[in-house]
Amino acid sequence: MQEDLGDYRKSYQKGQLLEGEVPANPMELFQQWFRMAEAHPGMDEPNTMMLTTIGQDGFPKGRIVLLKRFTHEGFIFYTNYESEKGRAIAANNRVCLSFFWPVLERQVIVKGRAEKLAPNLSDGYFESRPDGSKLGAIASPQSQVIPSRAVLEEAVRDLEQRYQGQEIPRPDFWGGFLVRPQSVEFWQGRPNRLHDRLRYLLQEDWDWKLERLAP
Repeated sequence: MQEDLGDYRKSYQKGQLLEGEVPANPMELFQQWFRMAEAHPGMDEPNTMMLTTIGQDGFPKGRIVLLKRFTHEGFIFYTNYESEKGRAIAANNRVCLSFFWPVLERQVIVKGRAEKLAPNLSDGYFESRPDGSKLGAIASPQSQVIPSRAVLEEAVRDLEQRYQGQEIPRPDFWGGFLVRPQSVEFWQGRPNRLHDRLRYLLQEDWDWKLERLAP
């Protein structure tokens, strides 16, 4: 099979990214960009991000997860700690997060270290989830080989009966990660492939150094 995609072309011209127009802290710029993506009528799930880890097999692996919160400290998402990504982070907590908002012709790439959230914070988010999502999180041995979908559906039915009329507790193997950024790169598409790329690097004194990268 062979397919030539060389004729795919697009001119990027929806914005610019200049050093004199950005805040000193990358989390402030991320908040500005996220709010614009969130408000755009053509944007579906602006909190979608690619999480890349280094697996225990030595290969990098990226997968789509959902950003659930961001603060001045970093970016928070939730998962099964015993999943492939959970085990990868336990072995090597250096991760990369990538956001792509095509309607704005913007991309953000975050490099940082992931750490588990405090249990009470994971409890709070778990309690806010619909019961179906809670049961799914408990029933699924995430990333493990299973014989069929029917096994999962049966496990959920059993849990529904077990917790009928009761509060569903968060399992110890499920919770949140906070990714503390060490590098945050903002990419704005520009005409003729002369895109704007500004990178913030965290310094030893906790200030951020701003650099422009060639496209």
